[in-house]
Amino acid sequence: MPSPVLLHDRYGAFDFLATLIAVVAPNGRVVFCNAALEATLDVPRRQIENHPLERHFLDPVPFINAQHGAQKKAFTTLRYDAHLHGRHGAPVLVHVMVTQIENSNELLVEMLLQDKHAQQDREARMQSQVRVTKELIRNLAHEIKNPLGGIRGAAQLLEMELPSQELHEYTQVIIHESDRLQSLVDRLLVPHRHAQSLGDVNIHEVCERVRLLILAEFPKGLHFERDYDVSVPEFRGDREQLIQALLNIARNACQAMHEQIEMGTAVLHFRTRSARQLTLGMQRYKLALQLHVIDNGPGIPSAIEDKIFFPLVSARQGGSGLGLTLAQTFVTQHGGLIEFDSTPGHTEFRILIPLV
Repeated sequence: MPSPVLLHDRYGAFDFLATLIAVVAPNGRVVFCNAALEATLDVPRRQIENHPLERHFLDPVPFINAQHGAQKKAFTTLRYDAHLHGRHGAPVLVHVMVTQIENSNELLVEMLLQDKHAQQDREARMQSQVRVTKELIRNLAHEIKNPLGGIRGAAQLLEMELPSQELHEYTQVIIHESDRLQSLVDRLLVPHRHAQSLGDVNIHEVCERVRLLILAEFPKGLHFERDYDVSVPEFRGDREQLIQALLNIARNACQAMHEQIEMGTAVLHFRTRSARQLTLGMQRYKLALQLHVIDNGPGIPSAIEDKIFFPLVSARQGGSGLGLTLAQTFVTQHGGLIEFDSTPGHTEFRILIPLV
């Protein structure tokens, strides 16, 4: 049997395809899988190759029958629809094409994602939402900021003229609320005030910095899990922006898990992966970072799922609703985006940043 190196040289061009590709030996084991299949299954390539492909299908019987048919030369190409085990077992609908490779006993298995267009539409909507939110924030912040200074100044002048000390309580309310709104506006404008400070970023150093900050803030009742892919390369980025983006997501998760933290059952999980041939905003990248933040909290209320990245939207009583807005802005400034899936007991945010 050819060595893995020779096989990857032989089939390496498949890594440039968006189609999910597997080359399967007569015994049903995968001898090669491409980057798109690896990313869709969310399983490292080493755990796909040299293992049966059938285990990744929800219903393995049609593929087993296809293998038997190929061995009997019953067809040239066989087509059928099937579901793969996707991320966390979520079914992924694919159209499967099984072809006998000429002058070989191996099978070429091509799988076309049936929901690819829906994913691209979702990404396009998300990026459009980010642009609209950015303009809204900038315009709204400037409109609020100018009169705030006048209101605060007028309250201070009025306070000096008031004859009764008891009436100062009311002017202090005006001054205090003006300062609070000014602080809110300043936080909204933070991403747009300063240019990025670019340098070489090791994403695992970013993760470890955030982990220490989170554990200092939530020292009891929180279990932290890490699953880092050490092959993820360094990239050019703004380290402080990425720390703040990840910290905002992780802090939101911990605040949502307050009941689990009190019971000592809260779990926060950081996972990094390299994604090959990833499409972001209708543009294809050879290599991208996938940073997963997973918690076992109650999940995001369905009523706010579509607007979770809008400013001032929060599921938490007293929350400012700025954490995810700023996180999305910082990640967008790196050419990436943030996705999420949420059900009770499992919420996962994915930071996607192109590397090459």
